[in-house]
Amino acid sequence: METKIIREKIENLIDLSTGKTLKESKAIKHIGIDDDNNRVILLISLGELGGEAEKKLRHELAKILKLELKFSGVKFSFEENRKIINKDTKFIIISSGKGGVGKSTIAANLAVALVRANKKVGIVDADIYNPSIPDIMEIEITAPDVTSNDKIVPFRKWGVEVMSTEFFADRGRPIMWRGSQLNSLINNYFTQVAWDNKLDFMIIDAPSGTGDIMLDLKNIVPNAEYILVTVPHKLSSHMVSKTGAGAKELNHNVIGVVENMAYYKEGNKEINLIGQSVAEEIAELFDTEVLSKIPFAKPEKHFAIFEETEPVGKIFKDLADFLIIR
Repeated sequence: METKIIREKIENLIDLSTGKTLKESKAIKHIGIDDDNNRVILLISLGELGGEAEKKLRHELAKILKLELKFSGVKFSFEENRKIINKDTKFIIISSGKGGVGKSTIAANLAVALVRANKKVGIVDADIYNPSIPDIMEIEITAPDVTSNDKIVPFRKWGVEVMSTEFFADRGRPIMWRGSQLNSLINNYFTQVAWDNKLDFMIIDAPSGTGDIMLDLKNIVPNAEYILVTVPHKLSSHMVSKTGAGAKELNHNVIGVVENMAYYKEGNKEINLIGQSVAEEIAELFDTEVLSKIPFAKPEKHFAIFEETEPVGKIFKDLADFLIIR
C-alpha cells in the first residue's frame, strides 16, 4: 500500500489541541511502512503533547490503520509543534566573541530603546553561565510566577519582558550544567514562558563564543539576525570574527557591527583608550555595516540604562530606529 493512501485516510483527523485537521496544520511529518511486520510508522506534530487530545488522536489513527486498512500495528512518534511568539516577531541575537565587551548592556539598552519607540519587546538572557540582564535592568531577583496553565510569567522592567537564568539559580552560585540541560533550558525560555503573543522584537543576549547554545538558538529561531559586538582591540576583532563566521555557517544573517568603548570624549576630542577601531574591518569581512560606535560613558540616572536624552541614549535610539525600518 502506498503512503499516499494512508495520508489521505488520516489527514482529515483533528488535533483537538489546535482545532485543526492534520492537513491544515501540516502535522504529518513522516509516514513509513514496515513491510516485514505489516506496520505503519508515523511522525506527527501536535499542538500539545499528552492529555486527552493526544489520546483521542491515537485511538482514531489506530482504528483507521488497523481496522480499516488492516495493518498489524502502528508505531507512533509525536512531537510538539511549538510556536515561537508569533510569525511576525523579529529575533535579534546580540553576540560577541569574548566576555567583557558590554554585550549585555547593549542588548538591554537596545530593548529599552525599542520600547520607547512604542514596540513590544522581550529579552532572553541566554548567557546561561554569566547572566547579567536582571542586574543591568535593576530587577529584583525572585522566583517567577506561573500561570494557570503552568507557563512561566516573564518579569517586566522599563516596559521590556525579561527572562533569565538568574531567576532560577541560587544568587552568587555558579551554574555547572551539561549541554543537554542547557538545551532544555533555552527551549523552555521560548516555549514555556508566557510572552506577550504580539511581541515585535525578541532580543537575545547570547553567550560569548560558538558553543552549544549557538546551535540550540539556530534550531529554535532559525531566522534570527545577528548583531556583532566588539571593542577596539585586535583580540576582540579576532574572537568576534569567529562568532560571525559561526553565524554565517548556520545561515544566520549578520546585519551589523556595534563597537563598544570606542572612545572617550573629552570636550570635542575623542580619545582612543583601548586601541584603534576594528569595527570597519569586521563589517567588511561579513559584507555588512557598522551600526554604532558607543563611547565610554556612565548613565546619569541609572546603573546601566541610558535615558533617551543622554548622548549614548540617542545612539541607542538610532540603533532601534534602524531595526524598525529595515
